[in-house]
Amino acid sequence: MYKQIATNKRNTVFIMLFFVVLIGIIGAIFAFIFQDWWVELYVLIIAIIYALFQYFAASSLAVAMTGAKEIQKKDNPKLYNAVESLSLTAGLPMPKVYIIDDSAPNAFATGRDPKHAIVAATTGLLDIMDKNELEAVMAHELSHIKNYDIRVSMITFGLVCLVGFISDIGLRMLWYHDDDDRSPVGAVIILVTSIFAPLAASLAQLAVSREREYLADASAAHLTRYPEGMISALKKLDTHGRPMRRQNAATEALYINAPLKKNSIANLFSTHPPIEKRIERLENAKHSF
Repeated sequence: MYKQIATNKRNTVFIMLFFVVLIGIIGAIFAFIFQDWWVELYVLIIAIIYALFQYFAASSLAVAMTGAKEIQKKDNPKLYNAVESLSLTAGLPMPKVYIIDDSAPNAFATGRDPKHAIVAATTGLLDIMDKNELEAVMAHELSHIKNYDIRVSMITFGLVCLVGFISDIGLRMLWYHDDDDRSPVGAVIILVTSIFAPLAASLAQLAVSREREYLADASAAHLTRYPEGMISALKKLDTHGRPMRRQNAATEALYINAPLKKNSIANLFSTHPPIEKRIERLENAKHSF
């Protein structure tokens, strides 16, 4: 567990460096095409400032994008008490608790560290989960907090947004630039770059997510000492799972279950392993918890 935490802290730095380099390359390409090297400097400065801003503000942005609302114990004692009890058991500070008004069963955790963490559940999740299953889901989210998965996911989320934003600016520069100064080769390069960059960002997001879901499932079973609760919760998520109303690819990795519409191509690039495989791993290891 401590090894995983140390790895996640290192990965945070590596991911930030990866995105700064990626954005620098994009800026260099745009600068070369438009023969204006100030573009590269502006892009790098914006990228560095934005990366620092995201470290402190990405969790608030993610909450805003999901439409989650903060609650107190009186608003939903069932959810609040589950989080409070599990936080004490895990030795974690009490995170802020949010509810998302959405019939799709799901939950997520975010924040830059355990002292600034947030957990959220949808109304759909609260409707279908019994006490043991809800505790298992919240234990899964608290495991992400304890393992510092939330920091890696939050930084990745913020920088994926940035890459998409810069790529969009590049395309707008392409179409609004003076036609006499724009070469066909340059146009193709910018077009390819603007498509490839978000794909590279999504692949980076995928790489930091799948194994963490397996680890959080196992950590939840260990925390609750009741693996059947996690197994049962995953089965319900598999049976009742459906796309959420507010869908955004940048926030996908935060959730316990993929919140986007499923198809064969989306499944290939999903940030989540198939639920049946997660259940299989827990079934094979449940006697060791």
